Amino acid sequence: MNNSISSFFNNIPVVTRSLLIVNVLMFLATLINQEFMLGTFAMFYPASPYFRWWQPVTHMFMHGGWWHIIFNMYSLVVFGMVVERALGTQKYLIFYFITGLGAVALHTAVEWLEVTYLNGSLAAAMYTPMVGASGAIFGVLVAFAMIYPQARLTLIFPPITLDAKWWVIIFIGIELVTGITGTRLGIAHFAHLGGALFGFLLIRYWRKAGKIYC
Repeated sequence: MNNSISSFFNNIPVVTRSLLIVNVLMFLATLINQEFMLGTFAMFYPASPYFRWWQPVTHMFMHGGWWHIIFNMYSLVVFGMVVERALGTQKYLIFYFITGLGAVALHTAVEWLEVTYLNGSLAAAMYTPMVGASGAIFGVLVAFAMIYPQARLTLIFPPITLDAKWWVIIFIGIELVTGITGTRLGIAHFAHLGGALFGFLLIRYWRKAGKIYC
């Protein structure tokens, strides 16, 4: 059993495996000292006194709970290893961080619009941190669906099977609706959409340039 787990882990491509390890280590550190980890490495609104220049990157390795990290790391391994093998190590690493930064960009832009024009709470924006790899994960999901649009995927519950491209369209639609309506508070919907948008644009650009595959 241990040999099987070790063999599976070693067969995960290097970038996906490294991202998995860093995310788990950061989560364990957060369990030990949550106040320090969140205050230092989570993403705060740029006008916040807690904002630090490295947070747009480090927030991608932070998670808010067990289900948060389990879902993200499961998605990272299942889809990330496939996308990494298609794009190649270097290109996949670039892709992952660009989509993560794209998630921050859209999330922060929407926060600014809410505070500036929509009577949003500046205090809430300044003191509510954003954490999670979800933006980059959405980018990976979009990449998977664009590279393998006809791949058949089945949800665990409900057990519905659809092509990858349709699942991604459905997920993005849900995020857009919930983000606009403000339902499911506490989730950075526009960060997810930002990761998906930048993932789409980057794969589209590489495809047009003939650089999609390693």
